Amino acid sequence: MSSPGISRPETTDGELDRLAAMIAGARSVVALTGAGISVPSGIPDFRTPRSGLWEKVDPMKVAHIDAFRGDPVRFWRFYGERFATLSGKQPNGAHLALVAMEARGMLDGVITQNIDMLHRRAGTRELVEIHGSIATCSCASCGGSVPLQEVRVRLERDPDGVPRCAGCGGPLKPDVVLFGEMLSDGAIARARELCEGADVLLCVGSSLEVHPVAGLPLLTRATGGTVAIITQGPTPLDHLADVRLSGDVVVELEALAGALALS
Repeated sequence: MSSPGISRPETTDGELDRLAAMIAGARSVVALTGAGISVPSGIPDFRTPRSGLWEKVDPMKVAHIDAFRGDPVRFWRFYGERFATLSGKQPNGAHLALVAMEARGMLDGVITQNIDMLHRRAGTRELVEIHGSIATCSCASCGGSVPLQEVRVRLERDPDGVPRCAGCGGPLKPDVVLFGEMLSDGAIARARELCEGADVLLCVGSSLEVHPVAGLPLLTRATGGTVAIITQGPTPLDHLADVRLSGDVVVELEALAGALALS
């Protein structure tokens, strides 16, 4: 794994080596990932000034459960574009570095805020998709589930651009957690379990601003574990980080894999 043309600042090598030693000596390591891990795959994040997705649209108007219920045509005009944007994206070196750690028994699981399926495509086995996934859509009326590829077909065929249930004709909803919806009890319980048991929690590409996910690192600290934050830009929990790496996430995780002799 390598990222040609991008180098790491030498001043952070000590922090990287310290993190590698922490991981090598840990009984349990868990990763918590956010939108920043997918940016190198060509997927924009949500909050970066001038380029974030929510700079262009109001999430309350296009990604709220009330928007889906009240105006599915407008909702799917936004989500249809999102599906098209995500369709050809592939995992990057950061995703693959986490897979390599898991394969060597150095990572117990990945908790992700992302819905883009890139961890799945990379091969992560123990995955908690805390905000759901675009892998399927469901009918709010009859509960039928439809896989992504079929959703795309129905979206293209519908004159209004709304994928519909074959049984009742109702609009399908992506199996993601929209604004105004609760997280899955099972997903949040598993995430809490992993974080409470972690000796080291790697927070990768997350702004750590969206709750309750932003509180997960506090669980690791409360149970005696350490927190490493690997992301560009500040987070509200930087002061709690035992290790803080601010470089490109692909470069940082590939360097970490190298320090752990995984590459």
